Amino acid sequence: MIRMIRLAVLGLVLLVLVLLALANRGAVDVALLPAGLPLADSLKLTVPLFLIVFAALLLGLLLGMFIEYFREHKLRRAASQSRREASQLAGEVERLKAEGGKDEDDVLALLN
Repeated sequence: MIRMIRLAVLGLVLLVLVLLALANRGAVDVALLPAGLPLADSLKLTVPLFLIVFAALLLGLLLGMFIEYFREHKLRRAASQSRREASQLAGEVERLKAEGGKDEDDVLALLN
């Protein structure tokens, strides 16, 4: 069921992108430098408008993923440290259970 929903949403997104491309096929001039600079005339591109729109969308997605990756770095590091500590504590509990109440401590007796 989830796969069908995912395919439907993907199909809808692809349809919107195709319609956007078809509606914006007109050629536009893209200047890479301001008009007053010496090489401005030689650094002009003529491309369809939908390529500019798609490139801007792709750049925005990549930039957002990059920022989010570094924002979550602290969270991933803390989760890794917590997993490591939990593993160490589980090992210590197993070791104490294996000792089997040699010290006859009440807390350790509860763990057995």
